Amino acid sequence: MKHYPCILTIAGSDCSGGAGIQADIKTISALGAYAASAITAITVQNTCGVTGIHAVPPTYIQGQIQAVMTDIPPISVKIGMLNDAGTIRAIAESLHRFTPYYKYIVLDPVMVSTSGCKLIEDDAIEALTSLLMPLATLITPNLSEAEVLTGKRIATIPDMEKAAKELLAFGSQAVLVKGGHLNEAEMCDVLYIKGEDRPHLFSSPKIESRNTHGTGCTLSSAIATYLALGKPLEEAVRKAKAYVYQGILSGKDVHIGEGHGPLNHFFAPVPLRVNEELRMKN
Repeated sequence: MKHYPCILTIAGSDCSGGAGIQADIKTISALGAYAASAITAITVQNTCGVTGIHAVPPTYIQGQIQAVMTDIPPISVKIGMLNDAGTIRAIAESLHRFTPYYKYIVLDPVMVSTSGCKLIEDDAIEALTSLLMPLATLITPNLSEAEVLTGKRIATIPDMEKAAKELLAFGSQAVLVKGGHLNEAEMCDVLYIKGEDRPHLFSSPKIESRNTHGTGCTLSSAIATYLALGKPLEEAVRKAKAYVYQGILSGKDVHIGEGHGPLNHFFAPVPLRVNEELRMKN
């Protein structure tokens, strides 16, 4: 029996199309996989910023997850914007319930938008660390998020390495600390995998562009997709970073909106893949 490799993204909706669910679906589709979604919040935003957030009731979030899991079981789950503790609890309960249906979870602990708008309530951070991080294959905090989670300033690559190792204590199998905001000529991300002695470092030249809206969403979705396509974690991160780099490079001279525009997700789209093996639903 043929099937499409499916990735379920659980995140907020961005009406301007650059981040959130919209960026996730674009990314998953561009890489040749099938995207399903569960929307956690409806945001009012554009390239200039976020002006409103309306949370979806937890029962409807659980309903969306159940509808996908019981009909189109995903190989990977990507989790993005989670505005409040009730949402986080609802998702954690659903993921525990449907554990046999998926293989990987990539958690992007979104706390602040590209334009600097806060996207998560204070009490949600404790729920995030205690309920969802222990379930994750990988968490992908940026520098600001890693500082919030560790309570320490991160200003150098050695700081990032220490933070990544420290964040493993929350229970995920691996941590990717993203260094895009370091004041360096090159961008460097640090991947620490539980049980390994040394981190993996991924460096690339910095691209001067204001079109960086949704890069974190795109990266985590790409990693989830490559994991679903059978790539080992380190390779999935490497390929995802290359995809984001090319997306930024190919979209840097395009004018969309008056603020932070999106990258170009479809610079080299891949046809939707079809796998031959049968995936059984429990």
